[in-house]
Amino acid sequence: MKRIAVVTTIYRYLSHAQHFTDRFLVGYPKAGKWHHPNMKVVSLYVDQKPEGDQSEDRAKEFGFSVYPTIAETLRCSGHQLAVDAVLLIGEHGDYPQNEMSQILYPRYEFFKECVNVFEEDGRAVPIFNDKHLSYNFEKAKEMVDDAHRLGFGLLAGSSLPVTWRLPDVELPSECDIEDALMIGVGGSDPMDYHALEAMQCMVERRKGGETGVAAVQLIDGENVWQAGENRRWSMELLETALSRSDTLCGLTEEDGRTQDMIRNGELQRLVQNPSAYFIEYNDGFKATLLMLNGAVKDYCFAAKLQGESVPVSTQFFLTPTPNVTYSACLIAKIEELFETGIAPYPAERTLLVSGALENCLISRHQGNKRIETPHLNVTYKAPTQSQHARS
Repeated sequence: MKRIAVVTTIYRYLSHAQHFTDRFLVGYPKAGKWHHPNMKVVSLYVDQKPEGDQSEDRAKEFGFSVYPTIAETLRCSGHQLAVDAVLLIGEHGDYPQNEMSQILYPRYEFFKECVNVFEEDGRAVPIFNDKHLSYNFEKAKEMVDDAHRLGFGLLAGSSLPVTWRLPDVELPSECDIEDALMIGVGGSDPMDYHALEAMQCMVERRKGGETGVAAVQLIDGENVWQAGENRRWSMELLETALSRSDTLCGLTEEDGRTQDMIRNGELQRLVQNPSAYFIEYNDGFKATLLMLNGAVKDYCFAAKLQGESVPVSTQFFLTPTPNVTYSACLIAKIEELFETGIAPYPAERTLLVSGALENCLISRHQGNKRIETPHLNVTYKAPTQSQHARS
């Protein structure tokens, strides 16, 4: 039975630590039945314990210990690494923000403390890192480099790439994608991260594989609509993506009517401050994320494939709280990492998205200027199968 150490910022109701750790404690639904991982949480480090903290109660109920340091958590108070895997969750909690409104979660610092134990004890184990690797690309790159240097499996990122898709769409490997557009909702860092990684898990399947990002730009407000009128992003793809949404707002919420939000003007009326994230790749491909707060409440994708007259599109399905079973889809991938030591998809995806988001926020901070990103020359090959949930 694999022994798991959990390293997290906070552990309370609806925190990521609660969603993820509880599934290793009590199991989760998988393929139509209840699944109990053949793994045991043996130790926990919690950086902050706000009101509603569940760490001590969970430790008492399930028989593991809460330790005051990360090193003690990985060694279980002994002198050598005493676990087989690390669940690192640096999300939620009271942490400062920088001038670009990025929350400075200590994921890098937590990760480096784990690496220090690996180096001192001469053994390394797989790590799952929730969401961004870091708010800073150089730190994120160092994390991926550490994993390669020490030879341990590293998985990271969002649950959106592995949740169900409505409809069940998988872009063919090595397909010719002419254009792509993602729509999402929520605040800037963290929710735009989810949307960018969902978009990336689709466009990485294009012919030639991932080549890295050459430049980015983030624009806001009325400039977003003007960019659409000037065909910088595709109105056809926006219409296609919106057609997959189950959460259209405005008139749909008021009296249940179906609606064409673009042609009836509801989209511009509802979205008071849209944002457009333009991603230019090294191979010349371009993709756009539109954050449309107020118009929809879900995440949808559309793409134009060469030779196809109708765009392909899908919704990344997010089930409701408190169960949020879409996170169980990610737990299945984490379990695979912990069992085999091999990540089911490359951490380089998360590395590239972490850097793209950071530079988009720099673009906004610098007056929405276009930012060239030669340092984001992250290349990788997408997995043969896209890894999203199908049952």
